Amino acid sequence: MTTNTRQWLLNAHPRGRGIEDGDFKLVENPLPPVGEGEMLLKTHYLGFDPAQKGWMENIADYVAPMNIGDVMRGSGICEVIKSNGGKFAEGDMVFGTTGWTEYLVHNGEGLTKVETELSPTAVLSVLGTTGLTAYCGLFKIGKPVAGDTVLVSGAAGATGSVVGQLAKIAGCRAVGIAGGPDKCKWLVEEAGYDAAIDYKAGDVKKQIKEQCPRGVDVIYDNVGGTILDDMLANIATGARVVICGGISRYESGGMPTGPGNYFNLIFRRASMAGFIVLDWAAEFPAIRKRLEGFVADGRLKYQEDIQHGFEHAPETLQRLFTGKNRGKQMLKL
Repeated sequence: MTTNTRQWLLNAHPRGRGIEDGDFKLVENPLPPVGEGEMLLKTHYLGFDPAQKGWMENIADYVAPMNIGDVMRGSGICEVIKSNGGKFAEGDMVFGTTGWTEYLVHNGEGLTKVETELSPTAVLSVLGTTGLTAYCGLFKIGKPVAGDTVLVSGAAGATGSVVGQLAKIAGCRAVGIAGGPDKCKWLVEEAGYDAAIDYKAGDVKKQIKEQCPRGVDVIYDNVGGTILDDMLANIATGARVVICGGISRYESGGMPTGPGNYFNLIFRRASMAGFIVLDWAAEFPAIRKRLEGFVADGRLKYQEDIQHGFEHAPETLQRLFTGKNRGKQMLKL
């Protein structure tokens, strides 16, 4: 039976800068004994999200702060290797917040059994925080109605690509903003967006006006910064602006500056709201079933970018901030 495990620990708080290799430290530590009601878990996959940088910086106050020397926080899919009267049986696959560790002893609280007809990795992507965030942000905050124009920034990312497809299912016109012709082509040809805007081609505001001539009814923003500003310049009367993330600030660090075009919210009688997906945790099982149904009937496609090797965890996280990933970023141990 395994007695030691490799772990990645937080080694620095990356405030005011991008993530660096030195922000993490690889160690090998002994595992505690498996007590009554506990289980020994083996991690098979890790999931990565931009929010993890905020956790490392300790600016995300909806989760506990991280101290230097803590196991890096993150999601994972694990197999129950041993159960001492634990919540799950040996051989079960479970997922939840596990941290960057090859093995761990856990009481099962906060973990969920993997139960899906899709690939097990779907519980970290389209059925995980990614899909849930897309669904809740769009429908709980954006409240789209058929005929609306929905504009998504970071549209080729794991969350953004799902948002556009859900907008199409709701009968809306979906326009996505992404970087580069390849990502834009994928948005239209695979993800089913009606149009794609390449921010690397310049003059995003003009491109938005061309693709959204009647204005934007729902903005779903994953980027912030100047792109959010350009989107706000083109909102329709009564628009709803969903603030999901601000990946543009993650490399520069600190809190983002406010959008210069925010006064358009007044002129257009619009609303702008942020959200934390955990607020709807009680609805997650039902939302997962709905999302799985959309995948099963072919209306929802998703991408997974799976890297390999536990030693590559830090660089896998950094892929999110350099635009290298296609779809949900994961790592197979």
